[in-house]
Amino acid sequence: MGLPEHCIVPDWPAPAGVKALQTTRHGGISAAPYDTLNLGLHVGDDPVRVNRNRQLLSQLMPSEPVWLEQVHGTVVADADAAACRVVADASIARKRGSVCVVMTADCLPVLLCDEDGTVVGAAHAGWKGLVAGVIEATVQEMGVAPQKLLAWLGPTIGPHAFEVGEDVRAAFMAHDAKAAEAFVPHGAEGKYHADICMLARRRLNALGITRIHGGTHCTFHQKDKFFSYRRDGVTGRMGTFIWLADGAGA
Repeated sequence: MGLPEHCIVPDWPAPAGVKALQTTRHGGISAAPYDTLNLGLHVGDDPVRVNRNRQLLSQLMPSEPVWLEQVHGTVVADADAAACRVVADASIARKRGSVCVVMTADCLPVLLCDEDGTVVGAAHAGWKGLVAGVIEATVQEMGVAPQKLLAWLGPTIGPHAFEVGEDVRAAFMAHDAKAAEAFVPHGAEGKYHADICMLARRRLNALGITRIHGGTHCTFHQKDKFFSYRRDGVTGRMGTFIWLADGAGA
């Protein structure tokens, strides 16, 4: 099988000109524990293999993606103008052919587009970035009414695997008291299972974004399909891509 068969095409009612792609752990050349389609240059894998993996993806996209140096923050890069390796945790694009990408291995990737197909965005929403407002920052930079936006939630650690402490719960509740609904006591006192997709949906809903899709894949439990930092420690990174197609549909 070729690379496209290993990738996931987001199932959401985005406009025809909006293209998106989610990689899995398969379809590349990296050796264990990065087997096989590792896209992260920062995780200890052979950079020659990582760059080859990235090149394999280039056939599916209109241009080189703007790869970010992610730091669990809220900075949003402009993929129309930024060079690769910019320090940011999200990017947006308005020009056709500019490719936004975030990398994850448990954190939640969030894709956004407007209903008219004029702007797209991708956000790296681990719990730190999510609580700090990375989704809100991305929506603000997109510059359209939130009610006109659609969202897709990519593969992330599921609600039965994401154990956190009281500090994480308190951080979300400081912003939204009803975020408590996303935390279920688990194991030792002060420990919880957190539903990061529910937390993201609450943030999106608060902005006025109600058309939210995805959120069905668990990176932790689907070992045969996804990398998971919580599960494996040393592991690869997947990519979540979005762009506006040119007139030829690329």
